[in-house]
Amino acid sequence: MVSAADPRAAAAGVEMLRAGGSAADAAFATLIALTVVEPQSSGIGGGGFLVYEDGDGRPETYDGREEAPSAATGEWFFVDGKPLGVGEAIPGGRSVGVPGNIRMMALAHREHGKLLWAKLFEPAIRLAREGFVVTKRLNFALARGDDEGSSVAALTPTGRALYFGADGKPLPVGAVVRNPALAAFLEQVAARGPDSFYVGPNAQAIAATVSGSSRNPAPMSAGDVATYDAKERPAVCGEYRRHRVCSMGPPSSGMTTMFAILKQLERFDLAALGPNSPTSWHLFAESTRLAFADRDRYLADPDHVAVPVAGLIDPGYLARRSALIAPDRTMASVAAGVPAGAPVVTAGLEPQENGTSHFVAVDRWGHVASLTSTIESAFGSGLMVNGYYLNNELTDFSLVPSKNGVPVANRVEGGKRPRSSMTPTIVYSPDGHVRLAVGAAGGATIIVQVAKAIIGVIDWKLSAQEAIASPTMFSPYGDVWVEQGTSLERMILALKELGHERVAARPPGFKANAIEYVGGRWVGAADPRSEGAAVSE
Repeated sequence: MVSAADPRAAAAGVEMLRAGGSAADAAFATLIALTVVEPQSSGIGGGGFLVYEDGDGRPETYDGREEAPSAATGEWFFVDGKPLGVGEAIPGGRSVGVPGNIRMMALAHREHGKLLWAKLFEPAIRLAREGFVVTKRLNFALARGDDEGSSVAALTPTGRALYFGADGKPLPVGAVVRNPALAAFLEQVAARGPDSFYVGPNAQAIAATVSGSSRNPAPMSAGDVATYDAKERPAVCGEYRRHRVCSMGPPSSGMTTMFAILKQLERFDLAALGPNSPTSWHLFAESTRLAFADRDRYLADPDHVAVPVAGLIDPGYLARRSALIAPDRTMASVAAGVPAGAPVVTAGLEPQENGTSHFVAVDRWGHVASLTSTIESAFGSGLMVNGYYLNNELTDFSLVPSKNGVPVANRVEGGKRPRSSMTPTIVYSPDGHVRLAVGAAGGATIIVQVAKAIIGVIDWKLSAQEAIASPTMFSPYGDVWVEQGTSLERMILALKELGHERVAARPPGFKANAIEYVGGRWVGAADPRSEGAAVSE
């Protein structure tokens, strides 16, 4: 089974399963296909994180996060001594990190793939050459992207020719797009192997496009591309209500922050309160505030900063943080804690994250892949190479390198990977079997979407489908955003009575996918807010 944000990409993964492929093969075919059919969110021009369970209960995690060019410095986004605004920083070359997805796929495929490398590319090549239909989500992204300051406004002529008509308007829903340049390039990578992405004409094209961009040109060399390596990192795991929760460690902030939300709530009887209680969501909001305060201060690339992972997930530390939460009142203020091993660093100035896709695959042997991939904002930097978009991942760094003389952990540095919110997760039942594989898209909301889904399944006994479809709340900094048109919107007055002064409804922009093991079988789940689908073999 494969659950993904686009049914055509899910079908690509299932094609690998039918051919005898592993969950890794299915996940990678899905990722490559998303490059074609979901160009605004994911693809080979970006990066991702993979959590893989090979049937032994010891998940492995793979870091394919993008990397800053070697020339990058703390003032990478400064002009005339001042940091660029968010809208100014995104379009063009300065926001582009060296893409990591192909190297990540190659690393994990060597260890867990069963099919030939070239086989993984076949569905995407067909989609790019024969054409795919523009969906409502893609059309919406193109139309919204014409707003001033967006990356789509800086699209290369090739990109505009693909997705816009002669009248300059986005192609309508139902129009067929063919991307022969991408089809030809995917054929090359399939035939020549992953190194052909990082050495030779493609690497030179990436460097030339970034360095020669009409917007925010920035020094990136073919050497920067060639020296990129994906990394296998230790999985980060913790226990919540006798379930083992495992996800990606730094440079992702996903696991430490998501787990803090859960663990800080463990002393409360959420099952008794239920999903329709304002107190449940008040507690969720408070725990989120505490967890994000720690995230913003400490999380960054562990190869450049001493991230106190063990301290941040320590049950004793989280119990002390939890003691700050009361069920009948709101904390007056929230600050980062001081976990064991905490370095002297501070929070920075990071723009909102966007443009992501999560997908899950399980194969006939029970192996599970939970993979989140991103190019950051819609259509990334707006720069296109060989038919795919380059990310704008470097705007996940802080735009400023220090505050009041204290270095920002997530500051820009050459060869560094920006902090991420991607949270591909696998949850194990008390008996050790995989219970749930889940992840989401939507920038920093990914973390709360995953935490909410786990609470839904474990505490509220919802199915994975019900859990990811249930309302979402985002409340990291005191402002409480509840999902418009849901039961949460009807709780606004009750939340204000509990002390939340700034509560407002926001239209849903969420996109989660999951597979759960229940009743002795696998059951897929896809967010009804999206165009996603779960497709079984």
